[in-house]
Amino acid sequence: MQFAHDTVESLEFAVDLGNTDPAASRSGTDELATLDQLADFIAGYPFSGRIDGDERERLDVLRARDEVRLVWTLDRDAAALQVNAMLAEARAMPYLARHDASDWHLHATTPDAPLGERLRVEASLALMDVIRMDEMRRLRSCEADDCAGLILDLSRNGSKRFCSARCGSRMNMIAFRKRKGAVAQD
Repeated sequence: MQFAHDTVESLEFAVDLGNTDPAASRSGTDELATLDQLADFIAGYPFSGRIDGDERERLDVLRARDEVRLVWTLDRDAAALQVNAMLAEARAMPYLARHDASDWHLHATTPDAPLGERLRVEASLALMDVIRMDEMRRLRSCEADDCAGLILDLSRNGSKRFCSARCGSRMNMIAFRKRKGAVAQD
């Protein structure tokens, strides 16, 4: 699947953000439960603009995480409505920007907008491309039992089933044990 470079970056970030949720995280805990965790998480991405580093911002980022995770569960029409709502709330106005090591890409909020708002809008811009290209099937949840991890499937055949190798291995082992048990009973 071919998306623009900034779309892929934003979608990958949206997955990473969504997978900090306790239902999806490797630790089984909220990986953005503290300000230090939020700072460490954001430091791994090339975000420009305002970062306050306070509890209000952390709560807004959690809201962004919940709204982005929601899109992964929606059909195309409902996803479009959710994306439009996120953009409208931010009064988003798309423009081209180039900064740091990033080539021309889209932004739709000012650099001084709150971090949570910028995260919602950046994800929304990327999700617009997914919706317009009718590729919602590329956004899925992990098929592993007891995992709610998000998947962005950019593979050629769109067959990615698990959010991580860990989940895939675990499910393969469960299936193997079931087959082995069925053979032993025969």
